[in-house]
Amino acid sequence: MKTKKIIGTVTRYTGDEHPYLRSYDVRIVAVLHNGNAEPDEDGEIPGYEHLDNDTDIARFGGVTANDRIEVVPYINKEKRYSWVSSDPRAEDLACFAGLTTRSRTVAR
Repeated sequence: MKTKKIIGTVTRYTGDEHPYLRSYDVRIVAVLHNGNAEPDEDGEIPGYEHLDNDTDIARFGGVTANDRIEVVPYINKEKRYSWVSSDPRAEDLACFAGLTTRSRTVAR
């Protein structure tokens, strides 16, 4: 079974949590599995994983609204991607639009 490509996917940021990313094309570098979950009493997020390859993302069930996505924006005037990353909510990326906490999807 072939794994869907998520890492390296280029998509547009459409949210408002990170205003400096608005309307930028961004490249996905990792999925922060359960990154939106509430921390426990020790400050840990149960089930949190930093996933930087498509095989692991598939093994953890794909991308959900409980995840954050580590992205780097494209800097047009320098014709390169930034080395500074951000972690928007999955549903704030065009390729994951419409995610709910129960749905799972892969990049389009």
